[in-house]
Amino acid sequence: MAKPRQRSAEKNPLAALRLIGMVHLPALPGSASASMAIDDISQRAVHDAKLLQKAGFDAVIVENFGDAPFAATNAPKETIAAMSIIVRDVVRALKVPVGVNLLRNDAFGALAIAAATSAAFIRVNVLSGVYATDQGVITGNAAELLARRRLVAPHVRIAADVHVKHAAPLSQPDIALAAEETAYRAGADALIVSGTGTGVPTDLSNAERVKHAVPNRPLWIGSGATAETIGDTLTIADGAIVGTCLKRANKTTNPIDSKRVAAFMKAAGR
Repeated sequence: MAKPRQRSAEKNPLAALRLIGMVHLPALPGSASASMAIDDISQRAVHDAKLLQKAGFDAVIVENFGDAPFAATNAPKETIAAMSIIVRDVVRALKVPVGVNLLRNDAFGALAIAAATSAAFIRVNVLSGVYATDQGVITGNAAELLARRRLVAPHVRIAADVHVKHAAPLSQPDIALAAEETAYRAGADALIVSGTGTGVPTDLSNAERVKHAVPNRPLWIGSGATAETIGDTLTIADGAIVGTCLKRANKTTNPIDSKRVAAFMKAAGR
C-alpha cells in the first residue's frame, strides 16, 4: 500500500503527547446507573484532570466510562449534553490538550462535544473496519466523520484504535494491515493499540508491528501501562494512555491515588 509523506510534529500536535491520563466519568444522566448530579461529576472530573496535569501528563481524555452498558454508536442526547458541560469545565481548567471518548463508538457525538468545548482531539474506537463487540457489530464510518470534521471542527484530531479492546475484528484480522487501513485509508492522526480489555497489558509485539507498518503516525499504548512497564512501553510506542494503574486499589472506577500517580511519573522519567 502506498504511504503518504510523513507529517511533521508541528503539523500533527498529537505527536507531542507522550503521557495521556484518563478521566473516567461516573454514570451520566441518561445511563442506566446514573445517580450523581452533573455539577458533582464535573467537579470530580476537574479535580482528577488538574491532578494529572500537575503531575506532568501531557494531555487527558475524558470518557463516559461509568455509562455501561453503552449504546453502540448513538449515545443518548442527554449524555452528549452532560459531557459537553463536563468537558468544557475541564478544558477551561487545564493548559494541556483535552480529548473526548464517547463510548461505545459515537464518533460524531464526540466530535460535536469537541467542537462545542474546544477540546483538541477525539478517540474513536472503530474508525475503520468491522468489529464484533458486546454492543453488537460496529462498522467504521471514516468518510462521513472526516467530512463532518471539516465542516464543524477542523482543528480536532482523531486518535483511532487498531483492533480495539473488548472486540474482535471481522474485516481485517492482520493488525499491521488494519493499522495501515486506519491511518492511510481512514485518515487517523494517531493510532492506539491496547490489550483485550480495560487495564489489560498490551502485547508489545503487536505495537511493534503497527509501528513498523505505520511509522509516520504517533502510536499510543491504550491499556495496561504501569509503573513497572512504562519504561519498556515507551521504547516502542510514542505515548501511552494511562488510567487504571493510577486508581486506588488498581480499580478503574475508583478515584485517582496521588501516590500511585507519583510512582508512575517517577518510573516514566517525569
